[in-house]
Amino acid sequence: MLDPIAVYVHIPFCPSKCGYCDFNSYAQTGEIQTETTHAIVREILTSPHAGRPAKTIFFGGGTPTFIAQDELLLILDAVLRTHPPAGEIEVTSEANPGTVDAAKFAAMRSAGFNRISLGAQSFVPDDLIRLERVHAADDITRAVSAARDAGFLNINLDLMFALPGQTRRGWQSNLDRALALQPDHLSLYCLTIEPNTSFYRKHLRGELNLPNDEAQVAMYEDCVRTMSTAGYEHYEISNFAKPGQECRHNLEYWRHHPYIGYGPGAVGCVPVEGGMMRYTNLKLPQRYVAAVNGGSPIPFESEVLTPEQTQLERVMLGMRLSEGVPMDWVSATGFEKVRQQGWVERADDRVRLTAAGKHYCSTVVLELC
Repeated sequence: MLDPIAVYVHIPFCPSKCGYCDFNSYAQTGEIQTETTHAIVREILTSPHAGRPAKTIFFGGGTPTFIAQDELLLILDAVLRTHPPAGEIEVTSEANPGTVDAAKFAAMRSAGFNRISLGAQSFVPDDLIRLERVHAADDITRAVSAARDAGFLNINLDLMFALPGQTRRGWQSNLDRALALQPDHLSLYCLTIEPNTSFYRKHLRGELNLPNDEAQVAMYEDCVRTMSTAGYEHYEISNFAKPGQECRHNLEYWRHHPYIGYGPGAVGCVPVEGGMMRYTNLKLPQRYVAAVNGGSPIPFESEVLTPEQTQLERVMLGMRLSEGVPMDWVSATGFEKVRQQGWVERADDRVRLTAAGKHYCSTVVLELC
C-alpha cells in the first residue's frame, strides 16, 4: 500500500492583485478560468502519483473561492478520485471574505471541504484600503457566520501586523475583533516587503510609513500574549490554534514530509530514487494550459535535493514549530553557541526555540546546521 501524502492545489486567480502580494496570482476572469480548471483536472487525473492516498488536501492561491462553484468542486472531485482520502482527512480552501456566499460555502462543505482559511488581514477599513483588499471589515464577520452556518468546524483567520501606519493599539484592536469571532485557528504574520510588488516600489520611494523594528517586535509579543490568554496554543512561530485544531496540512510542510502540487505555479516535493525531488509548475495560466493540453512537461524547474539541502530545510522548517527538532539533527557546537545567547533550549531529546529565540530563527538555524 502506498503511503498517504499531502496534496496541494493552486488556483491562481484573484479579483485583484494586492500591493504586498508576491504569490502566483492573476486578476483574470472569463474563459481562462474555465480552461485552467479543466487543465488542472486533467493534470490530476493523469498524475503519476494517482492512487496514492491523500493525507491532507489544501486549495490555495490566488483565491480558490473566486472561481465558479462548479469549477471548484470539479477540481476537488478529481483530487478525491485520484487520491482517495486516508481516513478522516483535513480538506482546506483559502477564501477571500469578499468573494464567498452562504450557498457556495454550503456546497463546498457538502462536497468534502471541512476547513476554511479566510484572508482577513485587518478589520480596520484604512488598512484594507492600503493593502488594496477587495473586502470590507464587515465581510469578515459575514464570511465567518456563513462558514459556521454551512457546518465548518475549523475556521482560520489570516491577519497581518506591521502595516503602513499601524500602531500597537490598532493591532490589538484587530486581535480583539478576531477573537470575538471565535476562530479555531489564527495565522498572524508580519508584513514582509517582497521584490516585484507595488509595495516594494513604494517602499523604495519612501512612500510606506512602516513601524520600526522595535514596534514590530512589540506587536509580535502582543500576538503571543493575547493568544495565550485566550487559550490558543502557539504551535508555530506565526500560528496559533485551539487544542487539536492545528493546520495538519501545513504541519506536513514544517515536518519536511513529501507533498504533491497541482495547478499553475504549484510546488511539489516527492520521493524519488536518491532523495526528494522538488518541482515547480509553469506559472502563467495560459502557458500551463497549453502544456497540459499539448502533453508537454508541466514543471518548468525541478531538482533533487542534496543531503545538505535536505538537512538545512528540515531544521529550518522544524525549528519554526514549538516542538522543535531532534537533538541529533543539529550541531552540538552550534547548539551550545545559541543556547548561551538564550535563543534555544533542550527538552528531552529535542531542541526548540525560546520565546526570545523566535525573533532570531534564521540565525539560529544557520548555527545549528
